[in-house]
Amino acid sequence: MSQISRRHLLRTAAAAAGGAMLVGCTSGRSDQPASTSAGGGSDKKGDATEALKRPAQLQESPALKGKNLPPVEQRVPTNPYVIPHRWTGDGKYGGKLNMLAFGSTGAANANSIAEFFYGNSPLRFLNDGLNVGPGLADRWSSNKDTSEWTVHFREGLKWSDGTPFTVDDVLFWWEDMVLPGHNAQTPPPSNISGKGTPVKMTKVDDQTLKFSWDTPQPLFPEQLATYVNGGLGKNGPTWVLPKHYLKQYHPKYNPKVSKDWDTPGGLWEQKADWKRNPECPTLAGYRCKSFDNNTGIVLERNPYYWVVNTNGDQLPYIDEISFSMQTNAEALKLKIQQGSVDYCQGFFNQLSLADVSTLSRNKDSGHYDILLWNSGDGTGSIFFFNYDYVAKDEKYGKLIRDKRFRQAVSLGWDRKATRKSLYFDQGELTTGTIGPGTAEFHAQPDGEKLYQQWRDSYLGPDPEKAKALLAEIGLKDTDGDGYVEFPDGAPLTIQVPYSADIAKPEADKDEQLVADMKKIGLRMKRVPVSPAAFGDQWTSGQLMSHTNWGNANGTSIMVVPNWLVPVNTQYWAPLEAAWYANSASGKNKEELDLAPIKRHPARMEPEPGDPVAKLTTLYKQAKVEADPVKRNQLVWQMFKIHIEDGPFFMGSTANFPEVIVKNRDLANVPVTKNLALGGITGPWHIPAPATYDPECWYWTNPEKHS
Repeated sequence: MSQISRRHLLRTAAAAAGGAMLVGCTSGRSDQPASTSAGGGSDKKGDATEALKRPAQLQESPALKGKNLPPVEQRVPTNPYVIPHRWTGDGKYGGKLNMLAFGSTGAANANSIAEFFYGNSPLRFLNDGLNVGPGLADRWSSNKDTSEWTVHFREGLKWSDGTPFTVDDVLFWWEDMVLPGHNAQTPPPSNISGKGTPVKMTKVDDQTLKFSWDTPQPLFPEQLATYVNGGLGKNGPTWVLPKHYLKQYHPKYNPKVSKDWDTPGGLWEQKADWKRNPECPTLAGYRCKSFDNNTGIVLERNPYYWVVNTNGDQLPYIDEISFSMQTNAEALKLKIQQGSVDYCQGFFNQLSLADVSTLSRNKDSGHYDILLWNSGDGTGSIFFFNYDYVAKDEKYGKLIRDKRFRQAVSLGWDRKATRKSLYFDQGELTTGTIGPGTAEFHAQPDGEKLYQQWRDSYLGPDPEKAKALLAEIGLKDTDGDGYVEFPDGAPLTIQVPYSADIAKPEADKDEQLVADMKKIGLRMKRVPVSPAAFGDQWTSGQLMSHTNWGNANGTSIMVVPNWLVPVNTQYWAPLEAAWYANSASGKNKEELDLAPIKRHPARMEPEPGDPVAKLTTLYKQAKVEADPVKRNQLVWQMFKIHIEDGPFFMGSTANFPEVIVKNRDLANVPVTKNLALGGITGPWHIPAPATYDPECWYWTNPEKHS
């Protein structure tokens, strides 16, 4: 399938979902989201893929006058980044943007806030991930076999305090944080070669950095564009840190720093997070003005931001952004209806298609529009086992590793009921894949066929086949209580841990899954876990299963392969992923006398012949393959492992639309027709709305929003 048909597939799915869903959501009411918006009033679509030239004249916000700043021409790079969106227009300076951030663990852990700001990324995705464009770097090139890349950062780039950026700020992150393993940071997959060795970074000059591997690295530009980056590395690799400021908190440069400086919640995290520390310089469009972990964050304009509009206006347009913490989803939705929230990204804030009817009834009084952007999602609300639970409990772990058991669970799930309750019959039913927009699904000759096979592989519901698979394993109801036991008669209960602050529709889905499993004789029990503890318990291998998440992709799966192959500890094989992540540091040679779950970090080597070992081998081959045809063939082999030996994760609904709410006075916010694929909000590695540059959003009447 060509790229055109890939665009057509996602665009058509989004349009169909957006048009049809309102009937299901509003029961025939006419109170539907507006099809147009103030997003500049433009019908134009997509992004320019060639870098735009510096405007002849630059302008700055009037609010910066009298601040004892250098002229704007001296604050931005010689060659500033000019926003490439065809749908944007000239804006107005001023005003304040009020947003909410949902979460129960405080503003410090509200990682969704960073998803609005792309300013710390070396390169950027354009056109919903179809293209890669410049970012902090304006040029990049490779040798013939792509084992060496040279990246040129913009001349004149400055941190928010006016200090010049140099490649020393990259090397500080890499050499002084990642390679020593401080603050639990590990090399991103882009920085590990096909042989498992780390990249060598060489400073050419203050603005030029050379990256060298012992194997080819053909997808490095795409990897440099993933995630928003920066900060503590919770939204992708950090990549850049203000060395001139942070070295005072690093023992290499300051022997007086306490020994626990890089522990979770410690000195480093308090000082290096630009969102919570007003003194920490950033390259994003906004810098921290004030921080309160309980109430929220206020950000103010970065006067040295390196991005301008096509008319020469230095961005951002809006003076301040306020993110207020909200722990109650219903209270959050009420604030939206009252018009006190200027913009809300649905997925971040427990806003779903189920809320459209109520939101639509109040959109005029609340002065807001409802937009529907395509999610690009491959699973919808997800469920998956900890494939490495064998390190915690051998009996349960061996059961989970038996593919027949996972297939039985998948076949027992009534996904039609889930799609109806969560997505109002929008999107397509799926066993769960890495996302219909994945490039390798649209390559000839096998891509589309493999997508369909994976999507439909264990779709169900087929309770009788599920029961037969459980019986084949030797699981039988020996005591007549309606639930199967282990072959030795021991009781069997599948624990479903969940973060205690999940949305009600997600909780309802979990309850449905529990009820579906009862129908095939499998006992499931939901177990609440503190939101603050859930992540650490998962990555250390303590939890049996995971739910209430999603899986989306919109580019080559080799760029961010987390769901395809275990390389990231947050996904379905956390301990084997930790083994891979630490393969470049030499740490895997340590603590071999300890049980995998007791190592620091907890990690285990894949067993020879196991699906994870096969996936890892193919991944290492594919990541160094410069020929895209041969690389596709290797990826297709990995797809087949997921089809034959999976499912390793289970979804319900693919490609449903996501709800976005915005104030009607807020302009330069794109609508579906402006975006190359109708939007792609699911994958955090193609970070929306950061890819649409919220720094260019503006108030048509800023005096009313100050």
